Amino acid sequence: MQRVMLTVLPVCAATVAGCDPVLNVAGANFPAWLVCGLAGAGGAALLRPLFVAARVEGYLWPVALVYTSLAALIACVVYVVCFSRL
Repeated sequence: MQRVMLTVLPVCAATVAGCDPVLNVAGANFPAWLVCGLAGAGGAALLRPLFVAARVEGYLWPVALVYTSLAALIACVVYVVCFSRL
């Protein structure tokens, strides 16, 4: 049983590692989740002035939680739109 596990475990790890989308930027490889995280943080930072101008930010009482959730939402949307194989 232990021989089977020692054979199956590396094969499964290699299979899972091959599924991660990787982007090549200027010769350096970056995982897709890093790009999506940066897009989410940038998107949340760009939406803040809109919330302030619309006078909505005063109603967002846990501000740190709202902007963190907004960044996570944008990151997930970017991942689904750009890297999903639907």
